[in-house]
Amino acid sequence: QVQLVESGGGLVQAGGSLRLSCAASGIILRINRMGWYRQAPGKERDLVATITSGGTTNYADSVKGRFLISSDAENTAYLQMNSLKPEDTAVYYCNALGWRLWWGQGTQVTVSS
Repeated sequence: QVQLVESGGGLVQAGGSLRLSCAASGIILRINRMGWYRQAPGKERDLVATITSGGTTNYADSVKGRFLISSDAENTAYLQMNSLKPEDTAVYYCNALGWRLWWGQGTQVTVSS
């Protein structure tokens, strides 16, 4: 059983920063990719950023230059979010791709104008 636990969400003013963390625990043989997605009320869950085990990153156009995804050797992924905008408000979910895809429970990020 693999669990992903997100943390770091909260309320921030526009222009501020937050750092999200996603810790993977359990029987993990290999994680090939970790990612962050977000879902705003009434909208679909969309890609924010992904990072492979080799360090290759991919970002949604809407966050390029503002968000930075990283990971460490302890199967933890991070999302540094800078210059936050009200439209970044959403529940942020992390996932991990190994022999199957796992999802975390989500963490709320609210950006006030």
